[in-house]
Amino acid sequence: MSLNPIEVQEFAKQAAIDGLTYADYRILVAKHVVSFTSTGHTQSEALSNYTVLNDKRMKRWDKTLRITQDQELQIKMFNRPLNWLVLSESWCGDAPPALAVMNRIAELQPAINFKVILRDDHPQLMDAFLTNGAMSIPKLIVQDALTQKILTTWGSRSAAAQKLVDDHKAQFGEIKPSFKEELQLWYNKDKGMSILSELLLILSALNLETQKL
Repeated sequence: MSLNPIEVQEFAKQAAIDGLTYADYRILVAKHVVSFTSTGHTQSEALSNYTVLNDKRMKRWDKTLRITQDQELQIKMFNRPLNWLVLSESWCGDAPPALAVMNRIAELQPAINFKVILRDDHPQLMDAFLTNGAMSIPKLIVQDALTQKILTTWGSRSAAAQKLVDDHKAQFGEIKPSFKEELQLWYNKDKGMSILSELLLILSALNLETQKL
């Protein structure tokens, strides 16, 4: 049964309260690495292996992500209270760069309340924000913290990364196992800039909207 906008807002509001900070999410993932498990309701050796890989990737992204002075200034000029709720799981290969960028933005702008929401623990919220009918993650939900209105969404990939995926599917009819590594290499080369650029565009658009109010 589909949810009405008010119900979705309430689910998002509760998720903002119950969700994990990025620091707590990092701790949770590290615990799953030790136990060789993963977040989510499905457990498998493959998902546990991806969780181990993602723990290493997040450590690297947290250390190497760089934001220019101009980008930092743009982030700091934004002051509209927002909830940034990102649906994710420890095994998701697209999540480490995206969550690292989102967290860095939130660190620079206290008006953004950034929380990580485990997808499988919030099925109704996930169902409200499907991508082409799929539970694709990471999925960022941007909510006005005061009115609870859902303003926009982002994910599960930047347009540039999604094009790589679409082109690969068009060529091979499916995602080949080797492509996952190719995509990670592309993420490393891109240095998070495609994700950052799109998220800054969202902030810029919301800033203009606020000025018109």
